Amino acid sequence: MNRNVRLPRPGRGQMRRRLEEMLRVDHAGEMAAVQIYRGQKDVFRAAGRPDMADDMARMEGEEQVHLDRFNALLTEHQTRPTLMTPLWRIAAYGLGVGTALLGEEAAHACTEAVETVIAEHYADQADEWEGRDPAMAEQFREYREDELRHHDHAVDQGAHEAPGYEVLTAVIKAGCRVAIKVSEKV
Repeated sequence: MNRNVRLPRPGRGQMRRRLEEMLRVDHAGEMAAVQIYRGQKDVFRAAGRPDMADDMARMEGEEQVHLDRFNALLTEHQTRPTLMTPLWRIAAYGLGVGTALLGEEAAHACTEAVETVIAEHYADQADEWEGRDPAMAEQFREYREDELRHHDHAVDQGAHEAPGYEVLTAVIKAGCRVAIKVSEKV
């Protein structure tokens, strides 16, 4: 079992509250991923790089499938999205634009950093829900595999060649981890 797996909290309604936290975070994460890829796509399209724009559009579409699922789960479980959604949307689009303006490798480094954190997050959730809801755990594993494909693609496309790679990815990973913690509660 992963060290990041949460133990059930005691008390009435705690499982419901934990599910709400998870759905808020996952919805926010998928919305942010869509916005990052959209920002990158827009920059590459404007720069006359249809190959990169198409690559980002493909990944945006794959993340949109996840986002649609979490939209449905929020509705099904009568859970609100994080109140941070408007800020996360703007920040994520800005991150996409900014990394694309730094170049192809920086855009891929962004993908690698984000997908690293999200893949870890989904692995932890899958472990946490294995004994509670195996179908939900399997959904988290499936999404983790999708995120790892994006990660591996980014590495293959030169993520490690980005200017300031170590600092860039460390800042992005830290931002993702903060957004996860904030989105759970707000």
